[in-house]
Amino acid sequence: MKELSDNSKIFNAGIIGCGAIHTIHADALMSNPNIKLSAVADVDCGKARESAGRYNCRYYTGYEGILNDDSIKCIHICTPHYLHAEMAIAAMEHGKHVLVEKPMAITTSDAGRMIEISKASGKNLGICYQNRYNTSSVKIKEIIEAGIYGNVLGARAFVTWNRDEAYYTKSGWRGTWSKEGGGVLINQAIHTLDLLQWFLGDISKLKAKVDTTLLKNIIEVEDTAQASLTFSNGATALFYATNCYCTNSPIIIEIVLESAVLRLEDNLTIKYPDGRAEVCEELDKTTGIKAYWGSSHKTLINDFYSKLGDGLPFPVDGLQGIKALELLEAIYRSDREGEYVVF
Repeated sequence: MKELSDNSKIFNAGIIGCGAIHTIHADALMSNPNIKLSAVADVDCGKARESAGRYNCRYYTGYEGILNDDSIKCIHICTPHYLHAEMAIAAMEHGKHVLVEKPMAITTSDAGRMIEISKASGKNLGICYQNRYNTSSVKIKEIIEAGIYGNVLGARAFVTWNRDEAYYTKSGWRGTWSKEGGGVLINQAIHTLDLLQWFLGDISKLKAKVDTTLLKNIIEVEDTAQASLTFSNGATALFYATNCYCTNSPIIIEIVLESAVLRLEDNLTIKYPDGRAEVCEELDKTTGIKAYWGSSHKTLINDFYSKLGDGLPFPVDGLQGIKALELLEAIYRSDREGEYVVF
């Protein structure tokens, strides 16, 4: 990793937001010798103090404090969705590079502003679609791009997870259009939407339906969604996502090629027409109640800093991050209008 322009050998980083996901970021930073976690910030003083004690760093109770800390060069944003755009833009305007948890914003217009500020400021903007870094995802991408099994004919993707009433009511922001920006689509299934378009390419049209089933009187947003998608290359895909299952089961993505079927469910299985099957095991599996988040946050974070040190563009930037937002906004529009949305 190359040095920063000020010849410092260490990237000083800060994290805004000390909720559950911030520990994934903090642990990754602590394990990288080229990064120093210098400070955390949260409006909840107790959370900020606890995190600072755990990671031996400073803490702020307002994000303005961490933005005005000139020693910090990179900011990780791990706050509720509706704060992502505001904080990312402010951080870049304060001369910080930014890595934002998904979704990058709750609207494509806000996401567009983030991209503009990144270009104008010259600061890197990265988005946490960590499942692109899973070894199985990388293998699928390589197989499709190489064309070794022919063209893509179609795909299907299923997200069947569980989010109960308490998950929404105790948060103070989830389950609302103004703060979460949606339901299962923007919070849970956005990773799968991102992978679908990353694997199969640009979408030409879709028709979709969303609904609130088990949590009808609890949340404003959807807990279930389905869509039929047609891609520019002619492939079609079926997509289904729900937070109404009894547990958090592994995501299933199946891609049909002319001479093989790729099935991702924990591991990648390649099925051939003659009945043979080849299993490619995921190399970096996680365990525990949050294993279904994916295991590659650390890989993505390390790559963000590696690219920054080498002066190279980060592959999951704002222009990549906005694509899944464009897709889910089209799903909502199709549901409202009852028609196909053409891209």
